[in-house]
Parts: sequence; structure tokens; C-alpha cells
Amino acid sequence: MKKLKVNDEVIVTTGKNAGKIGKIVSLNRKTNKVTVDGVNEVKRATKPSQANPEGGFVTKNLPIDSSNVSLISPKTKKPTKVKFVVGKDNKKARTSKKCGAVI
Repeated sequence: MKKLKVNDEVIVTTGKNAGKIGKIVSLNRKTNKVTVDGVNEVKRATKPSQANPEGGFVTKNLPIDSSNVSLISPKTKKPTKVKFVVGKDNKKARTSKKCGAVI
């Protein structure tokens, strides 16, 4: 099911980054992983290259499992589950289970 999409605002529910809020940058449906901006940041050493002649350390976000994040409701700004509702024009829309707001 496609309950999460890129640019959705999510909150991390478990792990060392629990409670952090960010937007989804990338999504991998095969491995069930999401990369959230500002969450699970690590520093990596890089060799000098033409693009970066000095090299040094780079901070990057690593993916986390999608079961460890929860979508934030746009109305209440709290974590919520997602349900699909078919509207009057026979289009499927993602809605919040808590408040019923369309995401």
C-alpha cells in the first residue's frame, strides 16, 4: 500500500531519533525504507575528487525502516494512521484516521 509519499511530514516513533519530525526525502518500497530529512544523520569521510578537491567529512541521512515513522495529521499536527476513502468523484484519497482530514 502506498500510505507514505515523498514530501510527507512524518515523526519518528522509535529508536535513537524518536520524536524528531521531518519530511520524507526518498522512499524505497522494495526494502521498505524511508529517508527523512534531519533524521539518522551520520558523518562520512570522502576522498578528494574533482567535484570536491579538498575531501573531508560529509553529513548524510541514512534510511530507516518505514514502520518506525508515523504520518503527521495536517489538521491536529499529531501522529496518525492513514485510511483510503473513495470520494464522490470516484477518486481514492488518503485521509487521517483521527480527524478525517485529507492528506
